[in-house]
Amino acid sequence: MRLPVKILKLLIAVCLVTGTALAHATDIGVVGLFPGKAILVVDGASPKTYTVGSNISSDAKLVDADRESATVLINGKRQVLVMGRTVHRSAPSSGSSVVLRADDRGHFTAPAMINGISISMLVDTGASLIALPATEATRLGINYKQGTPNSADTAGGVVKTYHVKLDKIKIGDVELYQVDASILEQGLTTPLLGMSFLNRMDMRREGDQMTLTKRY
Repeated sequence: MRLPVKILKLLIAVCLVTGTALAHATDIGVVGLFPGKAILVVDGASPKTYTVGSNISSDAKLVDADRESATVLINGKRQVLVMGRTVHRSAPSSGSSVVLRADDRGHFTAPAMINGISISMLVDTGASLIALPATEATRLGINYKQGTPNSADTAGGVVKTYHVKLDKIKIGDVELYQVDASILEQGLTTPLLGMSFLNRMDMRREGDQMTLTKRY
């Protein structure tokens, strides 16, 4: 298995939105993303290209799309469909959430605590796992060389990695335990908050704000 990092995004994946709160549920799967357009599978039908502003169904409309995500309006409620993960419309039971704000470049940075130590992480839906430079892992007290050796494709080529589990990671009121992470000895300078954390969140973006709400 090879781990994609920030600049390596998934080209195709399926993301389902389950309408448990609606009288007629609409399942929307993303199989392609482009600026201003998204290729969607609706209720298991053949893939179809939708442009921003198009009605997907009687209760859903595509309101934004780029190469990383599609935003749909469902009964007046915005949902962000991110490549490579599943978003459930049903409200999470835990209630723990955190609001992040985008910087001037539109990137979201999360002030996190790993094993009780502060670290700033870049939200990256293209990284399948949390990814940390080896220097940061050492600072956090992670004995990463006891992890499982692996490799990752980066802009500089294939680099050695170690697969570990983080005992605890906390962002705001959101706290998770035993979260998978990859430690890179080269080719990564910024800690990435990847999908091993984000898959357990409902993600909602409105303007320059992103709300992460814990699902489980």
